[in-house]
Amino acid sequence: MLASAPITSLVGTVKPELAKAFYGDTLGLKFISDDGFALVFEGKNARVRVSRVPGVTPAAYAVLGFTVDDIEAAVDGLTAKGVVFARYGFFVQDARGVWAAPDGTKVAWFHDPDLNLLSVVQHV
Repeated sequence: MLASAPITSLVGTVKPELAKAFYGDTLGLKFISDDGFALVFEGKNARVRVSRVPGVTPAAYAVLGFTVDDIEAAVDGLTAKGVVFARYGFFVQDARGVWAAPDGTKVAWFHDPDLNLLSVVQHV
């Protein structure tokens, strides 16, 4: 029923000005609009609606992922823009913070200004 409907991901913010700079300038998503309730950004194949909310309770898992062709280049580029990649003690990550899954998929995690967990993923 919804297979052909465009998808919009939703995340919350209590820091809309920081979120606008992060999603637009740091991540490089195209800013579409600010309707007073949410900031809307566009990537290659989806939109992200960053909603103004009274409080954010970050999930313990990634809520938004970006598929990349070269995870090392993506991590290096984001690090150069001030992004800090998360480190976890329950699996092995390389010096950049990249974890390699058993099938060869590579993942690195980072937070937005509201501590929403995001990821970059390089699939096999």
